[in-house]
Amino acid sequence: MSLKKILIIRFSSIGDIVLTTPVIRTIKTQLDDCEVHYCTKASYASILRENPYIDKLHLLEDSLRDLVKSLKSEDFDYIIDLHNNLRTSIIKGSLRVPARSFNKINFRKWLMVRLKIDKLPNRHIVDRYMDTVIPLGIKMDSLGLDYFIPENEFVNRSDLPEPFRKEFVVYAIGAQHATKRLPFKRMIELCDRINKPLILLGGPEDKPDGDKIAAFFEKTSKSEPYEEGLEELNKKTIIYNACGKYTINESASLVKQASYVFTHDTGLMHIAAAFKKYIFSIWGNTIPQFGMYPYRTRFMVFENNKLSCRPCSKIGYAKCPKGHFKCMNDVIFDFYLP
Repeated sequence: MSLKKILIIRFSSIGDIVLTTPVIRTIKTQLDDCEVHYCTKASYASILRENPYIDKLHLLEDSLRDLVKSLKSEDFDYIIDLHNNLRTSIIKGSLRVPARSFNKINFRKWLMVRLKIDKLPNRHIVDRYMDTVIPLGIKMDSLGLDYFIPENEFVNRSDLPEPFRKEFVVYAIGAQHATKRLPFKRMIELCDRINKPLILLGGPEDKPDGDKIAAFFEKTSKSEPYEEGLEELNKKTIIYNACGKYTINESASLVKQASYVFTHDTGLMHIAAAFKKYIFSIWGNTIPQFGMYPYRTRFMVFENNKLSCRPCSKIGYAKCPKGHFKCMNDVIFDFYLP
């Protein structure tokens, strides 16, 4: 099949887009003289602009109609739809070129969430994304995920507070839904257990929790009488709350330099996988079996498998539907960092 111009579509979100990067790379490197175009929301453009395997970005802003008009002018040969929703169906119907769509296995997820019947495929979502390019003769390579950071958004260690310039651990405390995040007291417990210089990452909405965590571990006049005893106990947790301070690319640069990464089921987990970090992933109401666990990197999963109510959603909720939130309240942190 001779293809000169291919459009890949994935509108959101950060993690899902990062998980599509093997599709981008393998098309570009395995099809001769093929232009690879990528369509996403304008708000996510920054995570793809530096990708050398993308020839052109197409951005959804306010008007789907304007986007479709722009895409029609490109005269694509093929569409790879990795989102598969109403908007992408409109695009495919309007462009009228051969297309292949990602199977979202929504019915199997529904069976697992509602009836706890496990018919989920034992495959990572990246490998299911790759199914869309099999008809093109594309094969998976061994390189894993990609993430490219613009030079002007790379945070150097020398720009960090002094205790974090030699070694640090990252804890991504955010997540899109509350039931995918540890409660505040469990965050404190985890930070104490990590026992190393720790940078907290997240968006502006995570800053209040980050401030409270930093305040808990901060040395003050009230804590001074206890500092000697804490040193004897080898307590080394110090906090730099970077939530809301950095762009996603700047945060990614800190993830790249971290010794270890602790994270909820969120986009920074997949960025960490792109950098082949050792990841400690924390799961609440969602489960790794949905196929979104760290890809092709070393990782450890923290989850509570003793609950009949889990998973209660394929995405998440603002609060635990049962009220007890045992998936996060009772999860055990069993790890050692050398």
